[in-house]
Amino acid sequence: MNNTRTNKSFEKINLDWKLVQSELKLKLGIEVYESWIKKIDLHEEFNNYILLSVPTRFIRDWITSRYLDQILQTIRKHKKQIIRIEFKILEKNNQKSEKFNDLNQKNEIENVSFIKDSHLQYSRIDPNKRFENFLIGSSNKIAFEASLKVSENISHYNPLYIYGGVGLGKTHLLNSIGHEMSKNKKVMFISAERFMYQFVKSIKSNEMVKFKENFRNTDVLLIDDIQFMNGKEAMQEEFFHTFNALLDKESKIIVSADRPPNKLSRIQERIKSRFSGGLVVDIQKPEYDLRRKIVNYKINELTNLYADKVNVTDEIQDFISNKVTTNVRELVGAINRIVSFSRIYNKLPSLSETKIILKDLLNLTENNVTIDSIQTIVCKFFKISKNEMLSSRRSRYLVRPRQTAIYLTKILTTKSLPEIGREFSNRDHTTIIHSVKTIEKLKEKNPDMNNNINKLKNIILYNKEG
Repeated sequence: MNNTRTNKSFEKINLDWKLVQSELKLKLGIEVYESWIKKIDLHEEFNNYILLSVPTRFIRDWITSRYLDQILQTIRKHKKQIIRIEFKILEKNNQKSEKFNDLNQKNEIENVSFIKDSHLQYSRIDPNKRFENFLIGSSNKIAFEASLKVSENISHYNPLYIYGGVGLGKTHLLNSIGHEMSKNKKVMFISAERFMYQFVKSIKSNEMVKFKENFRNTDVLLIDDIQFMNGKEAMQEEFFHTFNALLDKESKIIVSADRPPNKLSRIQERIKSRFSGGLVVDIQKPEYDLRRKIVNYKINELTNLYADKVNVTDEIQDFISNKVTTNVRELVGAINRIVSFSRIYNKLPSLSETKIILKDLLNLTENNVTIDSIQTIVCKFFKISKNEMLSSRRSRYLVRPRQTAIYLTKILTTKSLPEIGREFSNRDHTTIIHSVKTIEKLKEKNPDMNNNINKLKNIILYNKEG
């Protein structure tokens, strides 16, 4: 009986995966969408989590390590009760449906499967992340110079330990070192999470000798996000011996983390001591000059991909550089949104529209924008009372303001459809959807409606008209 009720409740509010993907396309950019997000399918929904499917383990690992937070955040805008995501590997291979009677064919398929899941698959260096396109400022110059010296083999420190917050360029530098040194040396580039996976897999399959050979017979070992090795005692033991073996044969070791060695939690002291014994450098948040340089570079890079170039004004470039200060990744995300908006609507956004597009990056959170404040501002704008707006009356002079308030609540907050419905006198979620679609259509056809929406957005977000 309980299962039946649960299923029925989800039939009412099914997650619109196409809509989620569209929002992620705008948020992350066309390149990320085509390379990764497009390959995700919604497999199944449950009470508080969803099961997504992807065609390979590599795609799953890449997505979970780089885009999982953004995906979950976008999903929760539509279904607040979703608190986690799980992945299922569903290989899209037509051959799987065929019967292979030939033993040679069967062995060939097994070999392909083995190769696909080998260490080599996870040692790929991104050719797009090189020293040549790493933009330098005072916040990252020391880390850049140290990385360059390692790659030129003129440094005497070992290991090189690079730390800094999310999205500041640590992985870019590791890729750059790997790209240069792989020209004449054997390079292994792997995340700590992937190292752990291979370690456990090798124990289960009784292949620890092969594991040791893979990681100890290399000239350069690059490990990304070492903080994820925390608490895994057996794996840390193996890593410690691998580390020592590589030092003994004078192999280079380059490590990245989100904090300095002495701040690593649940990592053996002797490992932290080895890290501290090399050169420890940090990457700080980008200063204004570097942010401005990145904005200009990325806009040129993006717009040069298309025949119809998008010339983002200096005013908007200055605004992004001033306001998006957390990390490089968010800066690039902001640029992707502006360029995507320009290409979708065939026009450059105004400064006011730019603020709307980037509202979550500008810390205009729903702590500042509440449903109550939206209702109050809309009622004042249309000169009606809140009681009238929330009533069941269907007079035209009440319906349009009500729909406008619902539309603004949907786009300016992360509230789910049922939550919005409850705040508008317990209206059904289908009414909420209808209101949003009605206003969207009116905006396209009616310039006055479009102007009113823009005015209300400015009042709600910035407490000013215009």
